[in-house]
Amino acid sequence: MSLKYFTIEERLNANAWDVDVHRPHIRIKDPDKCRTCEKKPCTYMCPAKCYVQQGDYVVLSTEACVECGTCRVVCPHGAIEWNYPRSGMGIWYRFT
Repeated sequence: MSLKYFTIEERLNANAWDVDVHRPHIRIKDPDKCRTCEKKPCTYMCPAKCYVQQGDYVVLSTEACVECGTCRVVCPHGAIEWNYPRSGMGIWYRFT
């Protein structure tokens, strides 16, 4: 019996999301704090790459969030509001 090893990208692509477009579970409370943040750790610590730096701003896209909560832990300014998605929404993990 042989095991196939998957990359993290292959594993993430196996998952599905039911995105709550009317009530996102993450939001940036104060974008001005992100502008002044020197290192912007959310842009490189998020495993799903939900945060992208565009100029001085950080743009958030919650569609691929894996709900790990890393962003709220690494944000040095407490600028991220994070809640679990409403019931039935969010990520559906599929194991390969």
